[in-house]
Amino acid sequence: MRRILLTNDDGITRPGLWALYDVVKDLGEVYVVAPESARSATGMSITLHKPLRLKRLLIHGSTAYACSGTPSDCVIVAVNKVLSGKPPDLIVSGINEGNNVSLQAVYGSGTVAAAVRGALIGVPSAAFSLASRENEPLSFAWLKEATGRAAERARPFIEWLLNNGMPKGVDYFNVNFPPEVNSHTPVKVTKAGKIRYTEMVNERQDPQGRLYYWLHGKLVPEEMFEPDTDVYALFVEKSISVSPMRLNTSVEDLSSLKHIADFFRSGR
Repeated sequence: MRRILLTNDDGITRPGLWALYDVVKDLGEVYVVAPESARSATGMSITLHKPLRLKRLLIHGSTAYACSGTPSDCVIVAVNKVLSGKPPDLIVSGINEGNNVSLQAVYGSGTVAAAVRGALIGVPSAAFSLASRENEPLSFAWLKEATGRAAERARPFIEWLLNNGMPKGVDYFNVNFPPEVNSHTPVKVTKAGKIRYTEMVNERQDPQGRLYYWLHGKLVPEEMFEPDTDVYALFVEKSISVSPMRLNTSVEDLSSLKHIADFFRSGR
């Protein structure tokens, strides 16, 4: 029987994780190992400075494991301990509460990092995220309903990955759903855009008069998005963005750049 590992970065009880579980549970033996609480924006970080804890739980009538670490920790612990050292046939991460479009988000996302960690050990992997509705409070009822719709759209793609593996030259997929995704929402194959927001720092003062800083992002205007990118597909075309991603982001053709080594010798 094929084995599927599910994880996320929002926490073990979040609706997006269990929406995915509901649509893949008949595809094989499904293992759920996810952070015990939110670990958003942790990127590829792993826990080396303190012990990790793993707690077995019963959620919605199914066995799951809550890990005290990051999404990357979850994948490492799941493969080495929960799955007894045998990698699964597929790793699925999400559905994240919020989009993960642009390289700016991809490199910081815990959701995507779980898929990257899977790709590093040679397991077909995909990360799924759902964009929230702009300038509206996040309702749990809406989130549960929206992630359910997104999971239904994810199901055939996950089944295809399970049956066929990764296409040549692709290490993992980063998939993003628009807020109002439904059965008719078009799908675009995209590349990752560069940025989604301008990074901002707010300076504030606590009651003792000490300064502190709050990081946030100012959204880049849509007219700056390039066609064929994930940000353009999601926010301009209102489509599902499917981005085939590679682990090796360095320049592959080094023949024209070998002279760079000379700068280390000459200093000029």
